[in-house]
Amino acid sequence: MKKLFWALGCIALLAGLASCGGEEPQGADVYQIYTVNNSETKVEVHSHRMLSAGGDAMLNELVECLSTSPDKLEYKAPLAMGFQILSMDVSDGKLSMDVDSSYLKLPATTEVLVRAAIVRTLTQLPDVRYVGITVEGQQLFDNAGDVVGLMSADLFIDNDGNEINTYELARVRLYFANAEGDKLIGGYREKYYSTNIPKERFVVEELIAGPSGKVEGLYPSINPEVKIVSVTTQDGVCYVNLDSSFLTVVNNVSTELSIYSIVNSLVELSNVNRVQILVNGEVPASFGSSVFERNLDYIVTLEQ
Repeated sequence: MKKLFWALGCIALLAGLASCGGEEPQGADVYQIYTVNNSETKVEVHSHRMLSAGGDAMLNELVECLSTSPDKLEYKAPLAMGFQILSMDVSDGKLSMDVDSSYLKLPATTEVLVRAAIVRTLTQLPDVRYVGITVEGQQLFDNAGDVVGLMSADLFIDNDGNEINTYELARVRLYFANAEGDKLIGGYREKYYSTNIPKERFVVEELIAGPSGKVEGLYPSINPEVKIVSVTTQDGVCYVNLDSSFLTVVNNVSTELSIYSIVNSLVELSNVNRVQILVNGEVPASFGSSVFERNLDYIVTLEQ
């Protein structure tokens, strides 16, 4: 699809701007417009009846809504927060959006919310499954220094259908395997996560994702194919329910070491004292224990 160059006022949607806010319309032609609340702590949702037909026109209409602040200033339009769109291009289900360098001046939490609002809004279009954002042609990096690649709607979790909760910066200590796969090495990770999920689940998700590669000498401690069934905490005990992939050893890391990778990481949180790990809702007989406590015997430093 040809490249679309955006400039406010280039399309005639004045009749439709009122529907970007105000009364909530319903119907198959109604799209959800995600905006940032005034305190810049969450994303809110407003309904908009689409007036255009055709891919380019519909995209431009949604971008116009994302750029239009309400008269009563009940919320902030994500594309009216001090930066400009330089170009857009849609190809093979991917929308590439290039913005100017003013985008980098957004506070870290606000920037995540702006991304969430843009992605959740524009991926409703039939031709858009992913959104990628660049800054004057250069890759965008998040607060942790990782490249922000293509983003889908499910990257940002809804709360109750009306808002996406605050994104908080978490600094957690995670324990990964050493090169031999017989010891654990701790390292800190800073990353924004949605408060829609418990921090305990965030820790387990990051362990499954593996080391970031920023620190040499850290290796995956858990099979990356593991799926989380549930993570809950009650009375200081964190209950981690995983699928059967957890029992499949990777990188010569024993199941016992994988267990203590999770346990030692979770007990770093102030509200967790012990951990129970289940596989498909049951404690495997091979575990030898139903509840685990911190085990320092497995922990070494990179110098050892």
